[in-house]
Amino acid sequence: MISPLAFVHENARIGNNVTIGPWSYIDADVEIGDDTEVASHVVIKGRTKIGKGNRIFQFVSIGEENQDKKYAGEPTETIIGDNNIFRECVTVHRGTTQDQGKTVVGSNNLFMAYVHIAHDCVLGDNIILANYVGLAGHVHVEDWAIAGAMSGYHQFCRVGAHSFTAAGSIVLKDIPPYVMARHNEAFGMNYEGLKRRGFDKPAIQSLRKAYKTLYREGFTTEEALPVLAEQGKESPAVQVIVDYLAKSSRGIVR
Repeated sequence: MISPLAFVHENARIGNNVTIGPWSYIDADVEIGDDTEVASHVVIKGRTKIGKGNRIFQFVSIGEENQDKKYAGEPTETIIGDNNIFRECVTVHRGTTQDQGKTVVGSNNLFMAYVHIAHDCVLGDNIILANYVGLAGHVHVEDWAIAGAMSGYHQFCRVGAHSFTAAGSIVLKDIPPYVMARHNEAFGMNYEGLKRRGFDKPAIQSLRKAYKTLYREGFTTEEALPVLAEQGKESPAVQVIVDYLAKSSRGIVR
């Protein structure tokens, strides 16, 4: 159902069983997948593709021009997966040509009120960003990561899978997979979350050993990496850390 008080451009591609509330604005190059709910006062602009089964609450803005001063109106994109929830006043900005030209959000994510996802961010699946979380440009967030309310992430930070960021943190470094962090300090691994997601006892034991190697043995990250690589031969969970550290460019939270 599309409200007669909504503006939907004639060239927009709207799927089956889509609801669009009053005073919402849907631009010409927007595609919205089946079974998606768009509430009132939502703005979706630019070259934006939204998948199936999303819930987009009032005053959300998706695909708007980004806030990078180098942006000159290039036809960049915003790509959204399936079954996400965008609560009130979430903003997701389109990409820039200085990066891959698109902002990408996966599936099954929860973005609480006032979350900001800046240009060229890449987010995976099953992520939770609590109220007022801000991702600066080019931030990558991997699957199952959780960010506490009012956390902020510096440009180009990478947030590892299954990690947890404490509320109110200012994050300037990369957060490795499974690690719990506050500001730029690690304070353990997200073992409770891993148990809930089906990690078995041997996998969690191997991650305890890996955390000790990375944070408790006095190694630098470079010194810890070959030790972790040996541990990763016996544990796929640890190998995820090894692969992540090999690609980290900002350094990790310590």
